[in-house]
Amino acid sequence: MGGPGSLRELRRLCHWGPLVALAVVIVCSATAIADAVLWYWPLDTAGGSVNFIMLLNWTVMILYNYFNAMFVGPGYVPLGWTPEKSQDCMYLQYCKVCQSYKAPRSHHCRKCNSNECVPGLNNDAFPLQVSFGWSSVKIDMSAAKRDPRTIIPFGLSAFAASLFALGLALGTTIAVGMLFIIQMKVILTNKTSIESWIEEKAKDRIQYYQTDETFIFPYDTGSKWKNFKQVFTWSGIPEGDGLDWPVREGCHRYSLTIEQLKQKADKRVRSVRYRAIEDYSGVCCPVTKGVKTFFTTPCTEEPRIALSKGDLILATRGLKHWMYGEKILNSAGDGGIRERGWFPRKCVEKCQYDSETDQPVDGEKKSR
Repeated sequence: MGGPGSLRELRRLCHWGPLVALAVVIVCSATAIADAVLWYWPLDTAGGSVNFIMLLNWTVMILYNYFNAMFVGPGYVPLGWTPEKSQDCMYLQYCKVCQSYKAPRSHHCRKCNSNECVPGLNNDAFPLQVSFGWSSVKIDMSAAKRDPRTIIPFGLSAFAASLFALGLALGTTIAVGMLFIIQMKVILTNKTSIESWIEEKAKDRIQYYQTDETFIFPYDTGSKWKNFKQVFTWSGIPEGDGLDWPVREGCHRYSLTIEQLKQKADKRVRSVRYRAIEDYSGVCCPVTKGVKTFFTTPCTEEPRIALSKGDLILATRGLKHWMYGEKILNSAGDGGIRERGWFPRKCVEKCQYDSETDQPVDGEKKSR
């Protein structure tokens, strides 16, 4: 029976992205089916029947994998999760929103408001969507060649519709083909885009502090075939439970989370304290903050944070006219609750002194 969960699932479709994708599939599939009926009647020849069955099969597979990728989800860390061994907590990050530890390879999702596992449950559905393409608009002229007396009512409107569907299919093939390449790279290296970013930051951190340590990504087995088999299994369910993952020889079970903790500590050290000198409402494109600020707003789904004059912010990165940081909402020090997001650079000024110690604030620190 339907419930709040069902309504929540249904609302996922009520967004311009899924609606556009479904519209493209429907237009291309309907046009391809109409053309197949006109040009290659499936009941006349065995070839026509095979062509029509393959066309329907592609359409069903496209829709199945699309909805599977949308509704199955990547898997979620149980609320209040803690490792079996309490001493392992020192290797893990703690999510204040979910009130639980983050399992290895999991990340907090702002959209779902939960800790998501690395996308193991629906990762295999993404590359399989690439099946949508030229085969869905294939037109076979053999029937007309065999019987030159055949008259096909293919007028201007039908031709325009077919040409439009062909253009959509070609564009979709290119776009989904790029997604296919990206997803196959993720599967063959056993490394998500976020984990690739963490690995790059690890190299930067080691180079910046000139340490002798080396970071080896622990989940790449070293064999593309073994990585592939972890996702594509005969049972259709990827290997692992989303909480415990096999690691390559010589790596610690928590090598990745230990590196994340180091990067988090490094971010605190290298962050710069700013004070708000203007109010900012948190809108995406503020008209009152200047033309350059309006037109250079960051193209990202990351949130903006509203500022009031006097607010303190720890900035961790920035652009020419925008900055990203954490607003300190209370004075509890490192344990304080912070709200993260983008804000206009012109709304803040760099603090000359740390409000807690009255010592000069050093923007770039090389000592830990």
